[in-house]
Amino acid sequence: MTTTTRPADLFRHGLRLLIDKDVSGWIDLWDEGGVLEFPFAPEGWPKRLEGRGAVADYMRHYPDHIDLHDFPDVEIHETGEPGTIVVEMRGVGKLVETDVPFDMRYIAVVKVAGGLITHYRDYWNPLAVLQGDAADFTRRDR
Repeated sequence: MTTTTRPADLFRHGLRLLIDKDVSGWIDLWDEGGVLEFPFAPEGWPKRLEGRGAVADYMRHYPDHIDLHDFPDVEIHETGEPGTIVVEMRGVGKLVETDVPFDMRYIAVVKVAGGLITHYRDYWNPLAVLQGDAADFTRRDR
């Protein structure tokens, strides 16, 4: 568990953990009942993961597929709802298996309570990575 309670600080800490390939540490930022949603997920891909265990299962092989190097553009917007932020960001790196550059823009709506992520709605474009092992990572039927 983390002592960071401000949603923006918690989120930035989580990005650092992903760059460091500390998926276990990133999962520790989640509430036991946390929900991760992918509203734009195509058919056959997960649209909703319920519970820290489901999020951990989904993320466990992330570093084997996507080697994140940086999040060079991160804008965190506070909202009028306590504990809720909207994040615009860009993640860059490479696809591990193919060595193809990875450059993805995201918008996320993140809710935090008690210093942990309770809800994360990830608006990313899965069509941008329908190649190589990134597609294998994001598909539920892998």
